[in-house]
Amino acid sequence: MEVTISRQLASKWLKTNALLSNPYIARYIPTSRLLNKNNLRLMLARFGMVVVKPVRGAGGIGVIKVEKLGGSYWLTHKSTSRRFSSFDRLVRALNASRRKRTYLIQRGIHLAKIDGRPIDYRVKYVKEKGKWKYRSMVGRLARPGLFVTNLCRGGTQMTAAQGIRRSLSARLVRAKKREMRQLTNASTTLLESRYPGIRSLGYDYGIDRNGHIWMLEVNTRPQ
Repeated sequence: MEVTISRQLASKWLKTNALLSNPYIARYIPTSRLLNKNNLRLMLARFGMVVVKPVRGAGGIGVIKVEKLGGSYWLTHKSTSRRFSSFDRLVRALNASRRKRTYLIQRGIHLAKIDGRPIDYRVKYVKEKGKWKYRSMVGRLARPGLFVTNLCRGGTQMTAAQGIRRSLSARLVRAKKREMRQLTNASTTLLESRYPGIRSLGYDYGIDRNGHIWMLEVNTRPQ
């Protein structure tokens, strides 16, 4: 009888570093660093916008967007944005929010949007009777005023085809879905070789305004 309990791997940092070992997959992963003052300064200088998230966490909880605009810094959590006149004040506010938990910094991606609302994609891939199968591939449209798309945060679900067509172009639907499947297959092969016992994976993909796919996160306990 097949054991159906799937191995859990909570650390986003561990999964990111495993996937970065493959040059093909690495092209799709946004630059990521563990959160500290120096890394945050460097990442903001390079990208202008970053997302800060708990190394262990799910459902969009604790995810914060940080932007450098001119001489000011903006911190957005849920639907509230705060402006800081100095980098040190921004860091103090972030430290207060994270309460000594380990966070990582990820390059911010300017996602394609529908009616001004960002959309990303969840691909659920499960192992049943020894074979990996696609359970679903859906678009998740952020609730108005939010930058996170999680359904538990009020996001709207639609088919991946609808999302790609409405946010980019109908002619890209087939190619982008195929690209996400190829990336899912390669990443699953790598993760399963490193962490035997994984049987359920949820891949979160973003497609930016130029049509480039980014792997935002991989979950071993997808909802």
